[in-house]
Amino acid sequence: MGETVTFASNGGTCTGYLALPESGRGPAVIVIQEWWGLVPHIVRTVDRFAAAGYVAFAPDFYRGERTTEPNEAEKLMLGLKVDQAAKDIAGAAAYLVSRDEVTSDKVGTVGFCMGGGLALLAGSVNEHIVATSCFYPATPWPDYHPDWTKYAGKSTIVHLAEFDDAGAKATVIGIEAEITSAGGSAQTFDYVGGHHAFFNEDRPEVYDEGFAKLAFTRTVDLFTRTLN
Repeated sequence: MGETVTFASNGGTCTGYLALPESGRGPAVIVIQEWWGLVPHIVRTVDRFAAAGYVAFAPDFYRGERTTEPNEAEKLMLGLKVDQAAKDIAGAAAYLVSRDEVTSDKVGTVGFCMGGGLALLAGSVNEHIVATSCFYPATPWPDYHPDWTKYAGKSTIVHLAEFDDAGAKATVIGIEAEITSAGGSAQTFDYVGGHHAFFNEDRPEVYDEGFAKLAFTRTVDLFTRTLN
């Protein structure tokens, strides 16, 4: 359904996977990878948002690297520089709103685990990004210090599994308070009985079809309210 494209980022370039809706036009959504990289699950997720009516795009933050090994994935994630990721996100948003197929200058972002943390960051790095949907976000980087005041007038939802790390949950509570204080909207959905990565159908040991469908519906509802 989609294609690999190149966009400008931080004086250089970055590639990503882009998919268009059947109509050929729609609001834009940035899909942010888990720590594995731009793997088939993320490509399918981009296609799924395109099928729902969005111009969907996944930037390749690892510049072609991907893995199925947790130890290697952790190394790739921890080696990611937050300032570079922020520039890639901002570049992706600027690229999307410049395309003729995109019908609004408002962009949504959705991310998973590592990508959930970067999706939260996204609302603070570009004026076009007005809505973020963050699945069990991880924020392990020492240089992760978003300016939450940039969330004024913006919206975020967070999807947390019951068996997510307790420390990560506490971090999310603090971030929500910062966003609300800044004049943004923040809401957490708890998936009782769910495990981390419940949206990833390539992880059968934790995947939950019912929770995945519900979280996807909630994300589309958010984007329907905010991107038109």
